[in-house]
Amino acid sequence: MILRSRIVVTMDGPPIENGAVAIEGNRVTAVGFLPELAWADRGPVIDLGEMVLLPGLINIHCHLDYSTLRHAIDPPRSFTGWVQRINAIKRSLDDADYLAAIAAGFAEAKRWGTTTIGNVESFPELMPRLPASPLRTWWFYEMIDIRHRLTSEDVVAGALAFFEQRGRSLDHYGLSPHAPYTASVTLYQLANECASRVTMPLTTHVAESSEELAMFGDARGPLFEFLRGLQRPMNDCGGRTPFAHLWRSGAINGDWILIHMNELTDEDFHLLASLPRGTLPHVVHCPGSHRYFRHAPFQFGRLQDLGVNISVATDSLASTVSLSLLGELRALQKTNPWLAPEQLLRTITVNPARALKRSPDLGKIAPGALADLIALPSSSSVREVHEQILSYTQPIPWMMLDGNVVS
Repeated sequence: MILRSRIVVTMDGPPIENGAVAIEGNRVTAVGFLPELAWADRGPVIDLGEMVLLPGLINIHCHLDYSTLRHAIDPPRSFTGWVQRINAIKRSLDDADYLAAIAAGFAEAKRWGTTTIGNVESFPELMPRLPASPLRTWWFYEMIDIRHRLTSEDVVAGALAFFEQRGRSLDHYGLSPHAPYTASVTLYQLANECASRVTMPLTTHVAESSEELAMFGDARGPLFEFLRGLQRPMNDCGGRTPFAHLWRSGAINGDWILIHMNELTDEDFHLLASLPRGTLPHVVHCPGSHRYFRHAPFQFGRLQDLGVNISVATDSLASTVSLSLLGELRALQKTNPWLAPEQLLRTITVNPARALKRSPDLGKIAPGALADLIALPSSSSVREVHEQILSYTQPIPWMMLDGNVVS
């Protein structure tokens, strides 16, 4: 088929007025002006009218398990207090609650134009009971060894069992040691080992809060005391930042997708600056969650100047109010008005595709890419189309996923 639209925003070059996209199966085969593509594809032409067509959005970090917890926890006085509160809520929920939350999260993400989502799955035992994923999904198996250390065989066997539970075309897998305060360096190293056996992305939360920084840098603070009370070994605390702790121990490397990186010191930036650009880790910023916890200003410009690949994501509805990626970009633009609209859109298309090592397939409209597309009404000029996309606040009216129109 050929899709015709008033404007096609490819994220792989300048926008195309009166553009068209040829699709065969689940892949894009050609992109250009409609008269050109009429010769390239003999299939039917589907005219989307006065719409802008763009790649489906990628929400690289979310916790769908908590999609029913919107407004359940008031903004906390401390990050540790929030951790204690959500743990208490989790104990009151059962499998049916989590299954309903995952379904609700998928539906909301789809409504706002997300075609690919990275979900940290805290309850892998739910996987066999889930229906086919309605979006292209990376299921990140959450790994925690806060109270005890696991053997290599346990970790690899558990992860592989998790992956074998699903075999559908839209499902992909990864590993997520939760954070340096809940996962040992050994567990990170085992995740690296497992990923080397079965190629997959790796992600973790790091440097999220000032309390995490105090725990690792100074061996003090509410998070330190809380975890010591849980009998977590605390001999890795004192003298290093959370990021330096993981990087210098070899727990993480440039393949990792690092969530948050809110509380970075000059030491961290010196460490990042010392690394060759091709070895830098990927970073994910969650503006809504960041605002909810009142974290220190996110150092977008400083990280970008070092060559860090930055994506934007929503995090969970336990710490933000919506799974709208465009809403997250508008929040980011308020605090960083110097960011251009096209640059912002790259953080939910091209950049997360790169972090997932799927640049040829996702985040752009180009020959060979997967046919994951969305369209929304457009009345702007080509020059202003990126800005109009950012300002769109309604549910996305048209979506194609894996070559199939789904809305």
